[in-house]
Amino acid sequence: MNFRAIISLVAFTGRKVFSRSHRTWLAFAGLGLAGSAFAQEKSVEMGKKVIPLNEVYTITLTIKNDNVRSYSGFPDIAGLSKRGIASSTSTNIVNNQVTTIHSVIQNYVARQQGFYRIKPFSLKVNGVTVPSEGGTVTVTPPRPVSSNAVDPFGSDLFEEFFGDRSKKEFVDVRENAFFALTTDKTSVYVGEGFTASLAFYVADDNRADMNFYQVGSQLVDILKKIRPASCWEENFGIDEIQPLPVSVNGKEYTQYKIYQATYYPLNTKPVSFPPVGLKMVKYQVSREPGFFGPDRRQDFKVFTTKPVTVQPRQLPPHPLRDQVAVGNFRLTESIEKRTSPTGESVGYDFRIAGEGNISGIHVADLPRSNVFDFYPPNIKQNISRRNGRVTGTKSFSYQILPKEPGEHPLGAYFNWVFFNPVRARYDTLVSNITLKVVGESLKNRDISSTNLGPLYDSIDQQDNRLQSIHRFDWLRTGANVLILLMLVATAGFVLKK
Repeated sequence: MNFRAIISLVAFTGRKVFSRSHRTWLAFAGLGLAGSAFAQEKSVEMGKKVIPLNEVYTITLTIKNDNVRSYSGFPDIAGLSKRGIASSTSTNIVNNQVTTIHSVIQNYVARQQGFYRIKPFSLKVNGVTVPSEGGTVTVTPPRPVSSNAVDPFGSDLFEEFFGDRSKKEFVDVRENAFFALTTDKTSVYVGEGFTASLAFYVADDNRADMNFYQVGSQLVDILKKIRPASCWEENFGIDEIQPLPVSVNGKEYTQYKIYQATYYPLNTKPVSFPPVGLKMVKYQVSREPGFFGPDRRQDFKVFTTKPVTVQPRQLPPHPLRDQVAVGNFRLTESIEKRTSPTGESVGYDFRIAGEGNISGIHVADLPRSNVFDFYPPNIKQNISRRNGRVTGTKSFSYQILPKEPGEHPLGAYFNWVFFNPVRARYDTLVSNITLKVVGESLKNRDISSTNLGPLYDSIDQQDNRLQSIHRFDWLRTGANVLILLMLVATAGFVLKK
C-alpha cells in the first residue's frame, strides 16, 4: 500500500519565531520520506483585489526549492502603510518527491477607503530580478467583527488526546543564537561619529524555538543603561524588527536589529557600554512528541551582551579646536544674482552637506563691513539616517545689502572651518562667488542718515567754557523776597474781611 504524506512547516518571522521546526501538521503518515528537489522558481503574488478597511493587503514573494538569502525592499504604495513582514516555509513530500516553498509576505494597511493602483515593480531575490506587473486594490468599509468569534488557532484540538502534560518530560534544546552590541569603530576623534547597534543573531542551523518577549519595555530599560551621557545621539528610530541575512565569522546568521544610533563624543572620556540582557521566550520540547507534532512548554532565557568601549581622542592643536565640527563635508552655494546695484538686497545660500553631526553645525557671526550689510540667516537642516550613516545638509540663507560698487569676493566673509577625520586635518569651506556691485556709493547716504535735525545744528556755535553755578544767587534771593511780600499782603487782605 502506498502512503501519501504532506508535511507543512511554517515559521512566522513576522511574529519573531526563529525555529526551523516549530509546528508540524501531519495529514497522512508514511515511511521512507526521501526525495529530490524540483527546479527553482521565483514569483511575486499580489493580494486580494478587494479588502475591507480593517484587513491587511499583502504582497508575497515565493521561492520554490531554494532558500531566501537576500531580497530587496518591497514597494511603497501611496495611501497604504507597511505593517511588518512575515515569512513562511512549507515542505511537501508526495510520492517521495520533496518540494520546499519559502514565502516572504509584506503586509500593508490602508489609511482610508478608496481605489489604489500599484505600479509595476521588481524585486531582486538572491541576485535575480523578479518582475511584477503591479495591480489594483479596492478598500471597502470595515467588516464587522463578531464578539463571539472563535480563534481556530487559540487552542490545540488534539491536546486532550495525549493525557496530562504535567506528566511529560521536557528537555531544553540548545540554541545557536546570541545578543550583541557592536560598534563600527573602537577609536574616534572628539566630535566624530560612531554607530552602535543592538541586535539578536540566530544561526541558520538553529533548532531551538524562540520568540521575542516585550521588546519595547525591555528596550526602555536597556537604553537607560547604555546611553552615554558624554555623547550627542542620532537615533535611527527602528520601529519594526526586520530579519536580515548576515555572515558572522564565516557563518550564516539572521540578524534582528532592535536599536541603532550614531554617537558623537563631546570630550575624551571613554564611551563605555556595559553588558545588558534581553529576555527571550524559549520553548522546551517533550521527549515524547505527540502524533501531531512535538509538544512544547514555554520557558525564558536571558541573552547578555559583552561590554564594549570606544575611546575618543583629542583633535590636533588649532585655534578653533573646541568649536569646529568633525566630519566629511562639502560646500554647495547659490546666489540670487551675480551683479547687483548698491542698495538692492541679494539672496545668498551657504549650504554645508556631508556626513557628520549635522545638528551640531554652527557658523560664526559675520564681521562688520563697510562694503555689505548682512542680515541674520534663516537656517534649515535635513538629516538622513540610513545604512549606519548620518548624512544631510544645513543651509544658511542670507540677505546681503551691497553699499560700495566694485567686485567683491564673498570668500572674504563666508568661510567655515571643520576637521576631516578621514584626512586627519582641518579644512575650510570657502565661497567661490564674486558679487559685482554697480551704482553710487552709499557712504554719503549713511552719513546723512545720522543727522539729528535743526535742534542740534547750533551746538558747534555755542560757548563751551565752564560757568559758575553761583553766578545768579542775587536773582534767586530777590525772587524769594518778592514771594514773601505777596504772601503777607494776601494774608492782610483776608483778615480785613
